[in-house]
Amino acid sequence: MIKQLASKDIEDYIKNNPNSVLIDVRTEEEWNIDGKPDGEKIGLKTHFLTIQFSDKTFNENFIEDFKKLNIQKENEILTMCMGGVRSQAAAELLEKENYKCINISDGFLGNPESDGWKNSGLPCK
Repeated sequence: MIKQLASKDIEDYIKNNPNSVLIDVRTEEEWNIDGKPDGEKIGLKTHFLTIQFSDKTFNENFIEDFKKLNIQKENEILTMCMGGVRSQAAAELLEKENYKCINISDGFLGNPESDGWKNSGLPCK
């Protein structure tokens, strides 16, 4: 089962888990329109890798592309999308490859339960 983490708790989490890495799995269009997390400003190495394209097709090369990032299996991987659904799917796929994953449950823009990265005052580009 994938652990869930709200954006408001990210800074505290990475203080205790400094080898964490963030993977934003939204689309390029979403990054351009809504902005991107700037995890580097809070000590969180950040990567951008689409799991689903703008036309709603699945990125069949997601795992292959992820492995090209050379993230060690010892790192905890925080997955994020717009509201927490696609990132949950990404976390499940990565967990099957024996990576330790945590889903950012409210994503970049938030959901009815929580504010999300952008609205929590976390750094953005």
